[in-house]
Amino acid sequence: MKTFINTANILYQKGVPFLFIVDFELQKPIILPLSDLSEDIEFVTPLLSKRSKTRFDNTDREHFFERFPIDQKIYESQFDIVMHHLQRGDSFLTNLTCKTPIITNAEFTEILDRSNAPYGLKYRDEFVVFSPESFIKIEGDKISTFPMKGTIDANIPNAAELLHNDPKESAEHATVVDLLRNDLSIVARKVSVDRYKYMDRIETTGGPLLQMSSHISGQIKTEYRDRFGDLLAALLPAGSICGAPKKKTVEIIGAAEGKDRGYYTGVFGVFDGTSVDSAVMIRYIEQDGGQKYYRSGGGITFQSDMQTEYHEMIEKVYLPQAITKSNQKPNRITG
Repeated sequence: MKTFINTANILYQKGVPFLFIVDFELQKPIILPLSDLSEDIEFVTPLLSKRSKTRFDNTDREHFFERFPIDQKIYESQFDIVMHHLQRGDSFLTNLTCKTPIITNAEFTEILDRSNAPYGLKYRDEFVVFSPESFIKIEGDKISTFPMKGTIDANIPNAAELLHNDPKESAEHATVVDLLRNDLSIVARKVSVDRYKYMDRIETTGGPLLQMSSHISGQIKTEYRDRFGDLLAALLPAGSICGAPKKKTVEIIGAAEGKDRGYYTGVFGVFDGTSVDSAVMIRYIEQDGGQKYYRSGGGITFQSDMQTEYHEMIEKVYLPQAITKSNQKPNRITG
């Protein structure tokens, strides 16, 4: 990570555009000048994009997509570990995630191409991300972050009102906003919550979802203005996908999930020579050997219901709506 930080600082100071990718455990960070990007790395952000020359315009192509969520008993054992620590007061909010085996003929480039998510990344043949969640944006000396926490089926009557007023979801969102506000205060001054609990609508093959976000901003402290690598390192891992307090909660995540997340729930972003835009790497599909896996999860508080959280984890396993309009049936496997 030290080499990554130093390289990011140097490129940022020189105004050299670059792509950065940082894993959740901060063990395998990647930084690449945009001039050096190979054809098998593609990305999309509101600030800047690099896309493949291959386009997937044939809407008549037949697609299939099946998901095989872990057995509920396995999820329950992980949930119980998290709940034990929550009840002890070790954490106020812990994000629990799972790997769901999937079968699909949709290619990673096609998934990126068809996604309407604001952020996307295809990294070689290893993984693809189509994320709705911004991490940080930097314009001049202003830094902003956009924590996203709270999900509901948009087809439920009065869904936005129900999500906005749900005690558990509201407590979870407030905790993340407080955490991110504190994190931003490490690198910025005059930190404020500019917009609180607004709704984003996301179209999925399983139906539309509403997700709740907030906007926090501040003025970058003088000592961080030309040291982007140090600034980024001070904010990682992203609070919205671990929990609070951050250090202890990351330990709980390791105990409950049992394996490293890798690049899933890490961050990626781009510097265009002037500004920075980045995202949390959720809505993530990885290739592991001959099997594809979809990674998903949600925030757990002492108010959480195990079955509700289990089904939310499954609902977040989807492809972009433009890929396929077929119904998804949540088959289950054990192990």
